[in-house]
Amino acid sequence: MKLLEISTFVIYFTAIIFLALFTSKKQKSDTSFVLGNRSLNFWLTALSAHASDMSSWLFMAYPMLIFTTGLFNIWAAVGLTFCMFLNWQFIAPKVRSATEKMNNLTMFSYFESRVKDRSGIIKTLSALLSFIFYIIYITSGLVAMGLLVESLFGLSYTMGISIGLLIVVFYVFLGGYTTVAWIDLFQGFFLLGVILYIPIVLISKIGGFEPMIQAIKMQNLSTSLFPSFNAKTFLEIIFISLGWGLGYLGQPHIITKFMGIKNVKDMPKAKWVGISWQAFALCGATLLGIIGIYIFPNGLQNPELVSLDLVKATMLPFFAALILCAILAATTNVMAAQILVVASSIGEDFYKGLLKKTATHKQTLNASRLSVVFVAIIAYVIAYFKISTIYKLVLYAWSGLGSSFGPLLLISLYYRKVNKLSAFMGILTGGVTAGIWPLINTKLVIDVPPMIPGFILSSIAIYLFSFVKEKPLKGKRIKT
Repeated sequence: MKLLEISTFVIYFTAIIFLALFTSKKQKSDTSFVLGNRSLNFWLTALSAHASDMSSWLFMAYPMLIFTTGLFNIWAAVGLTFCMFLNWQFIAPKVRSATEKMNNLTMFSYFESRVKDRSGIIKTLSALLSFIFYIIYITSGLVAMGLLVESLFGLSYTMGISIGLLIVVFYVFLGGYTTVAWIDLFQGFFLLGVILYIPIVLISKIGGFEPMIQAIKMQNLSTSLFPSFNAKTFLEIIFISLGWGLGYLGQPHIITKFMGIKNVKDMPKAKWVGISWQAFALCGATLLGIIGIYIFPNGLQNPELVSLDLVKATMLPFFAALILCAILAATTNVMAAQILVVASSIGEDFYKGLLKKTATHKQTLNASRLSVVFVAIIAYVIAYFKISTIYKLVLYAWSGLGSSFGPLLLISLYYRKVNKLSAFMGILTGGVTAGIWPLINTKLVIDVPPMIPGFILSSIAIYLFSFVKEKPLKGKRIKT
């Protein structure tokens, strides 16, 4: 282990812990813990929404995708940026207004209020599916932490996931929503700076883009966004773009960021700040993958470490430590947001909503905080066994959440006839389809991401079952 690298790591996360301690002073109730009293400005909202989205996927899984396949899979970044723009434009303002009007702190309590479900079945199903998929998602972050610490510091994989988990649980348990938002802001700027600085420096050393394009051709990888103009290619573009992009509509850890903004009129400002950040970050990650093709013509034993190996091979140890901090920043951002959402759901939707409806604010807050530890322990146990790659874990969890909740959230904001049965069937259909699709997909000629069938079938189920009941929900659409 090198003293400089360890010192950089310790200094960075000491700053994070101090920030958590400073912002934790305001977290005195369940409302402040879960949504920060809806008091965030547009900068905090924008960076929190996007930094809590870009996990180890940004620094590890996505560069690996470009590194191993070439330029065609840039469509994943295009789809993500486009669909996140749609999320800001058509979902964010309405869900912020609707949840405040109905006094909802979580997406699932909004679903319950929207369809007037007094049985608790909607929140129970939502909490169950989110728990399953989020555990997988959080596990992917821990796997990334274990691999990174193992690669850079020479520590064991187990030590890596232990260190990462302790850091995340500490500041989530201590501060909640506002603490996570401020840390997202800080780490968002840091992450963006690192992911842009590295390719800019390396491209100048390489001598421009021409050598990289030649390296891509030498390895017979895709050199174009449109390798051909036949029907199969266009179908693949749609699958890659929407297979990732549609997931934005149903990610509770992102949707809750919209709910915490102080003034809904500031949403357009947050949108442009956030989309700009995302576009630059994805450009940087794309370049990391392309540069990796040039630097490592013989490939890597673990392609998901291409970003880290790139820095270790071309820069001083200090910068290697910095990129580790940036990757861990991306990972901890997402893990913190996800753990907070699951813990909030257990506290607000399960404990207060079903087990103890007379629970005080303090009791609900304590239940949410204990849930943080509970969720973290389960994810730790799964991560310990390294069941899959980071890319596959993220894709599975992302698709499951997006298919379960995206169609219902979108349709419930624009379609009056959504009722309890249609909401239940939509969530169930989307979640089950995405959950079992990897088994079905192996039998198909073309690779179809779980999001595509899950989102489509869930939407159809919501629409069809909305006609089963004779009494649709009364009232007009939510106005912003």
